[in-house]
Amino acid sequence: MNENSRTELRELIIATREHLAFMEELGVEHAEAIKLPEALPRTVSVAQPSATHVKEQPRAEGLFGDLAPAAPLLPQSSETFEEIRAAVGDCVRCPLHQQRTNIVHTEGNRKARLMFVGEAPGADEDLQARPFVGRAGQLLTKIVEAIGFKREEVLIGNVNRCRPPGNRAPTTEEAEMCKPFLLREIAAVRPDVIVVLGNTAMKNLLDTKEGITKLRGKFQDYKGIKVMPTFHPAYLLRDPSKKRETWEDLKKVRDYLDELNRA
Repeated sequence: MNENSRTELRELIIATREHLAFMEELGVEHAEAIKLPEALPRTVSVAQPSATHVKEQPRAEGLFGDLAPAAPLLPQSSETFEEIRAAVGDCVRCPLHQQRTNIVHTEGNRKARLMFVGEAPGADEDLQARPFVGRAGQLLTKIVEAIGFKREEVLIGNVNRCRPPGNRAPTTEEAEMCKPFLLREIAAVRPDVIVVLGNTAMKNLLDTKEGITKLRGKFQDYKGIKVMPTFHPAYLLRDPSKKRETWEDLKKVRDYLDELNRA
């Protein structure tokens, strides 16, 4: 076995152990750890992605093919989040404003490499004027930490900024009123990866009719930015069996960012 093969095998073993730790954290049971082969060293150091990584123009072959970015399709933007929020204003563009308590804006690191996008605020978010702070948000925080980031190092937002009644999905018309502000934020930040959480967010960002079960786990493209669709944390609370698939999706995101670090 050559050194490259040994390195790949060691990283696979480390990733598997991380997987098991993550699944245990999320409450998945009946998972057994694999044993490290005697022929391999038992101490292996694997670098985690740095949240303060300066964006470069990498050009290297790796697990994800040519890492050189595609031709820039996203327009350059010098807008600040304050300017975008001012443009949102005390929004009354769609009927969702009628029952909201607060407008819930995107929050986090405005130079983030990684962004998470959901569909709309829930009851806790509406009260606190912050995205993903309820039970689903607490689970999202654990997911963020499991791939080597702190919540404050990433960017978190929604397609819609006002809570739909009864936590229903936003209508197409409601999303179309609000989505332009999210797209302006993406243009201002230009993250390396966007993770879209759930069917509604995925369809709105990618303008696709495909369902989340078909596209999850496969990198998509939004104007030159890699997009990873995966299940919404609220769905994972209803169906914990999907946590395993979500972890596989997020590992791909972690590994891609790690590959960019090494390029």
